[in-house]
Amino acid sequence: MSRAIPAPVPTADTPAAGTGNVPLIALCVTEITSWGVLYYAFPVLAPAITTDTGWSTPAITAAFSAALVVAALIGIPVGRLLDQRGPRALMTGGSVLATISLLVLAAAPNLAWFTLAWLLAGIAMSAVLYQPAFAALTRYYAPRHLAALTTLTLVAGLASTVFAPLTDALATHLSWRHTYLALAAVLAAITIPLHAIALRRPWPAHTTTAANNPSEAVAAVVRSRAFVLLAAALTLSGFAMYAVLTNLIGLLTTRGASPTTAAWALGLGGIGQVAGRLGYGLLVRHTSVRTRTVWILALSAATTGALAALPGPVALLIAVAVLAGTTRGIATLLQATAVTDRWGTTSYATLSGVLAAPITIAAAIAPWAGAALASTLGGYPALFTALTATAALSALLATGSTPAHHPLK
Repeated sequence: MSRAIPAPVPTADTPAAGTGNVPLIALCVTEITSWGVLYYAFPVLAPAITTDTGWSTPAITAAFSAALVVAALIGIPVGRLLDQRGPRALMTGGSVLATISLLVLAAAPNLAWFTLAWLLAGIAMSAVLYQPAFAALTRYYAPRHLAALTTLTLVAGLASTVFAPLTDALATHLSWRHTYLALAAVLAAITIPLHAIALRRPWPAHTTTAANNPSEAVAAVVRSRAFVLLAAALTLSGFAMYAVLTNLIGLLTTRGASPTTAAWALGLGGIGQVAGRLGYGLLVRHTSVRTRTVWILALSAATTGALAALPGPVALLIAVAVLAGTTRGIATLLQATAVTDRWGTTSYATLSGVLAAPITIAAAIAPWAGAALASTLGGYPALFTALTATAALSALLATGSTPAHHPLK
């Protein structure tokens, strides 16, 4: 049985009593900017980087993936620091470090410096992307944090919509180095002051007793069967989802779709993500934690299996791709609320950091691993069949991901 983590006692001075919408609005803006600059700009600029420097695409992509792995690993101590100190100094410092990393990236004389710059960016990512923002909103807005998390993921989902075209427009007139300098200026001007000013709120303190120490409770939860199965389920599901996402165009073109149509199908999946996030609140009201976790992961397996098995027509495959996007959208909120649904809000950042680490690493290696498996297995249909089995296993593991004791009830 998992130990319940003691919840903070609300007072008139705690953020939940009078936070207002300032932190939420600010984090919506900073998440769009941080994701747009640190994540979505790279795939737009990668061809120009390769052409200008002669560094291979696999080499620069490996540097970018290494940043995501670093972000996952550093996210564990970052979570503990968030629980103790709150998000203001951490996210402000992360924005400063992100700016510095982009300056180093733009000036990189060789691949080693380029890689070092991405490793610095990975440290910054751990302090400015979803995990710290989720932790801030969960503690500031509890027990009504689901609405805040949903709003954040809906708005931040526009990061690619905003920054992919912006980056492309800048790259039309500037070199990739000067484009990153411009993006660094945008990042600094928006995120540093917003994190420093908007997150200036009291941070709820832990309530501790001799009989129930939060550090001991966190350790007990992390070692529990429910947490281990939850982490395994979400990691396998995340790997399958991101491998499907990055290899979808390849699959559709082998099924007869033109590259343009396949690209549109990928983009329409984003609409599915938004729809899934919009409907998540309704899902929460009508299902238990275990039920919605298992069924969402099972639906991901079903859509992946349909993509593997259906030869066409292309319109049907696109419809399935949109439905797959819906499951990805819901999965983001499923992960964001997984800890609070099971173990409460206190020590959310610590537990969430531990939970997110293997999921983020899986997402980082999924594009490369998916492409490698497609080659090894003999094509995209075989890859998607293997990913179906992976997603189905995640749903099976999720059946045991709910602790016997639910501290929120």
